[in-house]
Amino acid sequence: MSAPTPATSARTPVNLAVIGGDGIGPEVVAEGLKVLDAITGPGTFATTRYDLGAARWQRTGEVLPDSVLGELAQADAILLGAVGAAPGATDVPSGLLERGLLLKLRFAFDHYVNLRPSRLYPGVPTPLAGDVLDRGEIDFLVVREGTEGLYCGNGGTVRTGTPHEIATEVSVNTAFGVERVVRDAFERATRRRNKITLLHKHNVLVNAGGLWRRLFESVAAEYPGVTTDYLHIDAAMIFLVTDPQRFDVIVTDNLFGDIVTDLAAAVTGGIGLAASGNINPDRTFPSMFEPVHGSAPDIAGQGIADPTATILSVGLLLEHLGFAEEAARVEKAAVADIAARRGQPRRSTSAVGDAIAAAV
Repeated sequence: MSAPTPATSARTPVNLAVIGGDGIGPEVVAEGLKVLDAITGPGTFATTRYDLGAARWQRTGEVLPDSVLGELAQADAILLGAVGAAPGATDVPSGLLERGLLLKLRFAFDHYVNLRPSRLYPGVPTPLAGDVLDRGEIDFLVVREGTEGLYCGNGGTVRTGTPHEIATEVSVNTAFGVERVVRDAFERATRRRNKITLLHKHNVLVNAGGLWRRLFESVAAEYPGVTTDYLHIDAAMIFLVTDPQRFDVIVTDNLFGDIVTDLAAAVTGGIGLAASGNINPDRTFPSMFEPVHGSAPDIAGQGIADPTATILSVGLLLEHLGFAEEAARVEKAAVADIAARRGQPRRSTSAVGDAIAAAV
C-alpha cells in the first residue's frame, strides 16, 4: 500500500498498525505514540492495535494468523514494541517468534531494507577508547539486506537425531535482491556524506561475495559523486572499534548486517538507544519500525524502561512517510534529552516520553 503524503494526511488519517508485543514493548510504544501525537496533532494518525507476540501464542497457540497478516497489509506503517517470552518460558520454542512473526512480516511485506542508524549521542558513555573519540563525530547508517541470505529459510536436516545428522542453511543471493538494496544504500549516501562501504567476505564466499562485489561496482558507476570502500566483515569488526569515523553508509547482507549492527549499537551507547526500520522502499506494503532492544521481561511493569529507541524509531517512521520536518524535530528533541541526562537521576518511562513530547 502506498503511504499517504503529509498533504493528504490532513484529510485522511495515516493508518498506523501498532504491535505492543511483550514485556516492556507496550510501555515504550505508549511513549512513542505520545510523541507522535504531540508532533503531528490529533487525528493525523489512526491507530489499530494488534495482540501479537509470545503472550498471544501462549494463550491461543497462534503466532501470526493469515487474517491478521491481511489486515496489517492494509496499514500505511507498523510500529512494533518488542516480542519475546519471559526467562524460563520453555513452552515457547526457539525461533517460533523470530520466524513465525518477525521474519514472516519482513518476507510477506518485502522489507528488503533493514535500516539501522548508529550515532554516538552527546553525553552517552561508550566502551571506545578516548583517542578514538578524539577523531570526531561517530555517525553512520547500516543498510542491511532483509529478505535473502541465510535467513530466508532455505535448509534442512537429514538423519535427524542420529550421530550422522546433517544440517544445512543455504545463503540465497539473487542479482535482483542484491542490486536493489545496494542501489537504495547509494541513494541514502547521496543524502548524507557521499561515502559507502560494502561489507562481505568475497575472498572466501566467492559466489555470494562475488555477486555482491560485481553489482556494488556496477551501481557505483552511476554515482560518481559517492566514494566507495570495501572491507571484509572481520576487518570491519576491528575498524568499528578503532576507527568508526571512517563509516558513513554501510551496505551488507542479512547475516553480516545482523552482526555488525549489534556491535555498532554497542559502541554508540547500547541497544537501548538504537532505532531501526524494516523498509519496503517501493511502498507496495507497509514498512515496520521498532527499537532494536528486546522485550526485557525482567523489568516489565516497573516503569523504568528507556523509551528513547522507540521514539527515535517513530522519527524514522515519520521520515519514511514524508514528514521530514517532524522527523527532524523528533530526533532533535530526543538528542537534547539524551544530552541532558548525564549526572541526573533516572526518570521513569513516562517521564522521558513526557519530556520529549513537550520538547517537539
